[in-house]
Amino acid sequence: MNFKNIVRNFITPLRSPPAGEAARHARRAYRRSFSFSQTVFLAAIVFLFLPLFVLVFYSFNGSKGMNWTGFSLVWYRELFFHSRDLWRAFWHSIIIALGSALSATVIGTLGAIGVNWYRFRLRGYVQTISFLPMILPEIIIGVSLSIFFAGLKMKLGLGTILIAHISFNLPFVFLMVMARLDEFDFSIIEAAHDLGANEIQTLIKVTIPVCMPGIVSGFLTAITISLEDFVITYFVTGPGSSTLPIYIYSAIRFGVSPVINALSVVMILGTVALTFLLRNFLKYIAAK
Repeated sequence: MNFKNIVRNFITPLRSPPAGEAARHARRAYRRSFSFSQTVFLAAIVFLFLPLFVLVFYSFNGSKGMNWTGFSLVWYRELFFHSRDLWRAFWHSIIIALGSALSATVIGTLGAIGVNWYRFRLRGYVQTISFLPMILPEIIIGVSLSIFFAGLKMKLGLGTILIAHISFNLPFVFLMVMARLDEFDFSIIEAAHDLGANEIQTLIKVTIPVCMPGIVSGFLTAITISLEDFVITYFVTGPGSSTLPIYIYSAIRFGVSPVINALSVVMILGTVALTFLLRNFLKYIAAK
């Protein structure tokens, strides 16, 4: 074999396209790299996240306006050292979110397990009524709760906000735990009873651990919904009990300060860190 044949035998496999079914799929995927669906997906991602980048960008602006005057941390100093009312509203939101989410998770989990386990006459009605807060407009729920508290002569404040948030968080926890129970293998329950476990032991050591991914998902969803709720909270809040959305709404009349941008950046970073940690936690629970 001469030198030309050696070079040709070495170069030809490099120039020739790969053969086989895998090669056809690879070429097809390459041709679809700029497909319409992927373009729409990318546009949707940009549409959703571009306001966040704008918010982060202007939180480092030296002025209140939209004109860029230079990089500055003045609004972060204002946030951490001169925004007592803002932090009070923020901690009100955190307390209400955690309290309502925890209460709704306990009640919703036990309710979902009870409805799934037991057969009783009003079972269908309970399931239907539990989804009403998800269907009804928030303004109707807010007005109804306001009239309800007025009828009971309850003073509006953090307590009424907590009760209101528990009421509209319950269906979300109930739905997620029910979805987890629909995939439940009840032979595990029978095995636990055969081994001598009573209902309480079965509930604590078998049912709840199996439902834990749905319980944690419901808890996190309840926290998210509670933190961002404005309409219902507006009707049941009282003096000195403003949450963060109420505080921001009240500040609009004077113009929203860039301090809100700084607080939003802090909340975004905290949410990303918490999501990363909880994602690994949920993977660990699901694996077990």
